[in-house]
Parts: sequence; structure tokens; C-alpha cells
Amino acid sequence: MFSSVKEKNSGFSFGIPVLTTKPSSSNGLTTLTAAPTTSVQPAFGTTTLTRDDNSEVTDSSETREPRPQFTFLARKEWPKGRTPRKSSGKSCQNGLKLESPWRNMDWTEEQKTSLMETITSYRRSCEEVPQARVLLLGPVSSGKSSFISSVQSVFNGRVTNRAMVGSFSSGFTKKLQSFNIRGKKGEDHTGLVLCDTMGMSEDGITGLTLHDILSVVKGHVPEGHKFSPDQPVSASETVGYVKRPSLKDKVHCVAFVVDASKITTYPKGLSTTFKQLRKHISDLGVHQVALLTHVDQVCLQTAKNVTGVYESRTIQDVMGKAAALLGMSTSYIVPVKNYSSELDLDVNTDVLLLSAVDHILQYADLYFQDNAPQNKELKTALDL
Repeated sequence: MFSSVKEKNSGFSFGIPVLTTKPSSSNGLTTLTAAPTTSVQPAFGTTTLTRDDNSEVTDSSETREPRPQFTFLARKEWPKGRTPRKSSGKSCQNGLKLESPWRNMDWTEEQKTSLMETITSYRRSCEEVPQARVLLLGPVSSGKSSFISSVQSVFNGRVTNRAMVGSFSSGFTKKLQSFNIRGKKGEDHTGLVLCDTMGMSEDGITGLTLHDILSVVKGHVPEGHKFSPDQPVSASETVGYVKRPSLKDKVHCVAFVVDASKITTYPKGLSTTFKQLRKHISDLGVHQVALLTHVDQVCLQTAKNVTGVYESRTIQDVMGKAAALLGMSTSYIVPVKNYSSELDLDVNTDVLLLSAVDHILQYADLYFQDNAPQNKELKTALDL
């Protein structure tokens, strides 16, 4: 039996190691061992065979150098508790990176500045409304409060957490809170208010109810109202209840917030709740968009560099699942990465966040266009 074969190749001979097996007495595992081979030397016109005992079939002037041994464990023979870890399927690996982005984005400081100017200079097309009110809706811990704090951080120039962010299973936010998005230091408020609320109910028992959500959208719920599933909003029970809300009291756009890392684990009934809610909100003439948060937790490459978010097939697939969950087209959905453990701002993260705010404002403005006095009169005439 020969342990290696030296073959002629362009005037040089080289050794091909042959693996042999031997049982291990210590753990009973089968070990594959590479037998030693010889060093490479010029050998023109000759082929040398070497036996297991290192004696050669033909003469050779080559010196022998021992090679390191390699030990491999057969897959079926891995010891209990030491089996290879399986992939969770959540990480975006190199093989899932697309050749070209599925959405275009300019990741520059100039783009960040341009978006900030667009947002700070935003003016409603309806003069009687000072600011566009956008309601963030989503399950507990989906990232609603974190998104508000992240957007405020961009305009403040440093990471802050003005909107209280927590990790309680029942959510940290319990009441209706409105946050004015300020311009840069020394500047006035922008034309945008982000409204934070209690997390939506996933089990139909805890969390914000359908009735209370619609009450907020209609403008009946006063600022600071604390929600309770067993005490729905009502004219008789709610202190400060707004009986006849004006246009400025109402919600002008709804942004659903869903966690990319939980898309496949949300309860089946949540999709029905979303679709039912969307129907009622649409009947009120309010446009809706969606934010896909925690994208850095489903794609490893995006976690390392957020500029790869629109080159990730994983995130593209998750966005399709989010669209099915919400019952809306993917064109309404934008991915975001909130600031969480970071202490310093990142221009690419800022661009992604500001792009989401710009996306929201476009749909909020549609509400004002639809409810402008002349358009409202025309709609009423057509309905008659």
C-alpha cells in the first residue's frame, strides 16, 4: 500500500497526501490522519512512489520532512453537546447580497444636509394647521419611541433619548405623547409632530385597542391621556375628551412600526388586526406608511455597514413579509436603523432616518391636499 504518490508536473514532482483512518482509544471517535509526505524537489522524467514505511520504490535524492497531522471528526460521530451550531437564518450573508441595490440612496453628508433642510422648511398646504401630526402605531417594543428619539438626535447633533425608551414586555409608553421635531439648535420647531402611544395589543387583551386608536386618529384623545384596556376612551369617562376636534387636533398620517426580527413570529391574529385597522383609518381619509425597524438584527452586513440595506436580499424578503402582515404595498414601507447603544451619530444612519421622515411627510401632505377647503367643497358636491 502506498501512502503518497509523486507525479510529474511541468518538471516538478509533488506529493499528494492520502488519508488513513484509525480509531481513537480516548473517545471512540474515528480519526482521519494525513500520512507524512516528502518535500518538493526538481525531478525531470521520473515518478517516485513511497510506501507506508517510507521506503521508496525507486531511488530518489529527496529529503523527507514530516508534515503536520490533521484530525477530522465524522459528522455523525460528534460528541453529545458539541454538534455544529446551525444558522438561525437571520443573518444576511455574502451570498445574499444583490448585485445592484433595489432602491437608490445617496449616502453622503450633502444628502443628510439636504434632507434636514427639506424637513425643517416643510410647510403644510393647509394654513389652519400649524404642524402635521403623525401617529406611530405598532406592537410593544417595535421601536416607536426609539425612532422618535433617533430623529430628535439627528437634529440635536448628538444621541439623546427624550422619548422614554424601555424594554419592558408590556412596553414603556402608556400615554399619548406628542413630540415636536425641532430644527438645529436655536431654530424653531419643524412642521412635524410625532405622536407616541401605548403598544398595540397582540393578544386582544393587553395593549392599545382598536377603539382607542381610532379615537386618537379622530382627535378625541387629549394630550397626556393614559390608556387602559379596561377603560376605553369615552366622552363621559375620559378627562379632557375633545368632543369636537378641529383639523389640527386630528392625526394626519399613520406610520405603522414593525420589528424586522419578529416578522415571522408575530401572532397570526395581528395581521387581521392590522388590516382591520387600516380599513377604518383609510375610511377617515388618513394615509398610512410603515417603518421596518431593527434591520441590523436580521442582516449581518447591514449591521456592519448600513449602506448595504438596499443591497440585502434578506431585508428585501423581510420587507415583503412585512407588506403581507400589514396588507400594504412595499412602496409604503421604509427600513430604518434606530440609535440604541451608540453614543455618537453616524451620517449613514442619519440619512436612512431622515429619508424615513421625508417619506412620512409626503403622505401627511396628501391629507392636507385632500382636506383643503376647495378640495373638500368639490368632494362634497361630487358626493351629492
